[in-house]
Amino acid sequence: MIKIFLKERRSWIVLFIVLQLLVLLTGYIDSAIPLTSLLYIVFLSAIIFVIFLCFRFHTETKFYAELTGWENNLDLTNMTEAVSPFEKIVEQSIVNQTELLKRTISNNLLTVEQEKDELLSWIHEVKTPMTAMHLMIDRLEEGSLKSQLAHEWLRIHLLLDSQLHQKRLPFMENDLFIEEISLKTLLFKEIKTLQTWCMQKGIGFEVELEAHSVLTDAKWLAFIIRQLLTNAVKYSEAGDIIIRSFMEDGRTKLMIEDFGRGIDPKDLPRIFDKGFTSTTVHHDNTSTGMGLYLTERIAKSLLIHVDVMSELGVGSRFLLTFPRKNEFGAISGM
Repeated sequence: MIKIFLKERRSWIVLFIVLQLLVLLTGYIDSAIPLTSLLYIVFLSAIIFVIFLCFRFHTETKFYAELTGWENNLDLTNMTEAVSPFEKIVEQSIVNQTELLKRTISNNLLTVEQEKDELLSWIHEVKTPMTAMHLMIDRLEEGSLKSQLAHEWLRIHLLLDSQLHQKRLPFMENDLFIEEISLKTLLFKEIKTLQTWCMQKGIGFEVELEAHSVLTDAKWLAFIIRQLLTNAVKYSEAGDIIIRSFMEDGRTKLMIEDFGRGIDPKDLPRIFDKGFTSTTVHHDNTSTGMGLYLTERIAKSLLIHVDVMSELGVGSRFLLTFPRKNEFGAISGM
């Protein structure tokens, strides 16, 4: 701040130096004026000027120093009160801009909230014809047409489900209900949802559950598993998907392993990034890059740690590590 102050007042300093040099020059030209007296006057003037600069530094930089350390949180209560006329101009400008920004943010939040409510309402309304469509597909005779229609219905269902959870995510803490969940019930329900798609691709499931239950939120955990199973089926061909649960170090762990396309090593650090899709398969237009991003966000809120092991062309393994029971106080305090 001292350097900035001196730089700001350099015109004062230059003027003072020029005036003192002018006094000395006058004494040098006019021999009648004692040079010693002039040097004494210059010395006293320099001391007075330095004291004046120190005083001005203390009074003028206090407001701006506080302004520099002011947090950008739109809170004006902690801002130092302006004293000088120029400081008051700056203060008034900041107040006006802050109030304008607050109004703009409030209007934008209201617009976003309205759009979110409209989209959620639309998704819920679409569920009714989707349910009717599913019943119609079930009444069709077995064949390629029924299989294709069921697959396309499932794709729409999963996209709507992803959008629904994406819009609910910012308010997830208001929607949590921690309870003991049966892994078998939850897993088989999700597998049944993907049954038609799995039959079409010749994919089966090998389920081995040593840990039968877990303490978490059923609805959000179901979404995580749905995303992982969907990816496993999507990027696999004929074969089995292995699902195992077990206890380790007092924690429940759930593993979902497929033997499909796998993930390129250079993509692994980025698979949970929003909107990221594979760099090795550019023609995969069906991927939105949102599934694993939402999975990681939800898992973090539920204190679930997600580990990924994958080898290109061999398959992928996702391991969910659930928190201990005594760690759920952190969730309720979120």
